[in-house]
Amino acid sequence: MELKDLGAELSGTTYPGRGIIAGKSADSKYAVAAYFIMGRSQNSRNRIFVTEGEGIRTQAFDPAKLEDPSLVIYAPVKVLGSRTIITNGDQTDTIYEGLKSGLTFEQSLRSRTFEPDAPNYTPRISALLTVEDSRLSMDLSILKSDDGNPDSSLRFTYSYENPVPGAGRFIHTYMKDGNPLPSYNGEPVPVRIPDTDIDNLSALIWESLNEENKVSLFVRRIEIATGKYETKIINKNV
Repeated sequence: MELKDLGAELSGTTYPGRGIIAGKSADSKYAVAAYFIMGRSQNSRNRIFVTEGEGIRTQAFDPAKLEDPSLVIYAPVKVLGSRTIITNGDQTDTIYEGLKSGLTFEQSLRSRTFEPDAPNYTPRISALLTVEDSRLSMDLSILKSDDGNPDSSLRFTYSYENPVPGAGRFIHTYMKDGNPLPSYNGEPVPVRIPDTDIDNLSALIWESLNEENKVSLFVRRIEIATGKYETKIINKNV
């Protein structure tokens, strides 16, 4: 398996949209997760990440400029015991409640489809990182329209048991800028997780994103042996 350079993948397009990175550190000690948001409109760019419990929530930077909150205000990250949920929308809550009721990650998402934002029909991307018994497992999902057809849904789930040290997966919403925006296509990209601390990893991701379009970044490292974690949040609006 060829691992792509993370910085090159992030900088390869001016508008990957929203993205999730999940993997394991090269020394096998940490589960690594990141989520970023970008924006082209004032409504999308008028956001910050704020801490909420063990997770985060999006919040309007300037409440007076908030137009439609339906697809921009949500909780991207929630924690349920040993499981960390990361998504690009309010399906975080759907997965959280599904897992609580005994459903699997994939079953929980059966009630959801892509976002109702014609003509883009933005994919819903989701990840579940489970750290139990000193082992990491990861599940990633993408729910998308069939080539822009709102009457047809495509569902893909990818499961990674005990990921290879230093390897991760990167999935995002759009292939590039455009109108309408072209949905992500293919499997999550295998990327190299740099053997570095959370500050340097966050800087690598943030500096690789397009300066004009990037909005906020969340990065977390979870110690696989103990479940303890450290978090870094970067907001363009400060």
